[in-house]
Amino acid sequence: MFVVNLNLVMAIKEIYIMKRAKDYLSEADSVCPRISAAEGVKRHLAGGSVFVDVRDSAEINSTGTIAGALRIPRGFIEFAADDNTDFHNKALRKESDIVLVCGAGGMAALSGKTLKDMGYTSVSNVGGISDWIDAGGPIET
Repeated sequence: MFVVNLNLVMAIKEIYIMKRAKDYLSEADSVCPRISAAEGVKRHLAGGSVFVDVRDSAEINSTGTIAGALRIPRGFIEFAADDNTDFHNKALRKESDIVLVCGAGGMAALSGKTLKDMGYTSVSNVGGISDWIDAGGPIET
């Protein structure tokens, strides 16, 4: 007779399928395309796109952010993006072209995946704010 220890099976399963940060980033990158800072600046100058900085206010205060960008921290994006909450930011519409920025690109990618999962159709990641600044993108403090 063969006896299965379910606790052992579950522990082994968790070891082999547990996700790591790089797994989440890889998934995010696969659904939220990374655009160059130059492309982001081009979209900014053309108008029509909604730019969102997902860093916290302390980081934004130290570097500034994209001129006109919404300031919605990564930990709040789900509430700001959900039109069924009192916290919905009306500038976020599912059909808008949304461009995300953060410190290096990781939080923007994760936020982008969240927005795509919530039904937003055109979401891209411009990467880190230093890339934006290096490309001559307009900044506000």
